[in-house]
Amino acid sequence: MDEKPPLPPFDRESATLKVRMAEDAWNTRDPDRVVLVYTEDTQWRNRAEFPRGREEVRQFLQRKWARELDYRLIKELWAFEGNRIAVRFAYECHDDSGQWYRSYGNENWEFNEQGFMQRRFASINDLPIKASQRLYHWPLGRRPDDHPGLTELGL
Repeated sequence: MDEKPPLPPFDRESATLKVRMAEDAWNTRDPDRVVLVYTEDTQWRNRAEFPRGREEVRQFLQRKWARELDYRLIKELWAFEGNRIAVRFAYECHDDSGQWYRSYGNENWEFNEQGFMQRRFASINDLPIKASQRLYHWPLGRRPDDHPGLTELGL
């Protein structure tokens, strides 16, 4: 098996880098790319769905980004220890009717020795917002380095 640096055990710098790498991958909205950071037998909890393994995760992500349009995400390190990282995040998207949402959540991640995520447990709350309340205006894709993070945005 290859490795996905940075590898555990994490320090603040490597945990922060791992979080930014995950944010960047998710902002591609490319399920085929995103699933490559998870173990073949990864276990997830995402709202009421419990995908197991890369293929179920890929299918989950395909459904997610088919309905969450113009998706933009910011993740922020909350805590870390050993092979685990806790993250808080918020993303903005709209549905096919044009209703915008800001979704807030927390994720708990566990990595194997090779740096692949083997467990991901997410708790998420959705808040309908008006288009005028959006805070994420960068072009689709990676969040620019100079764009404020969650703390700077007061989220």
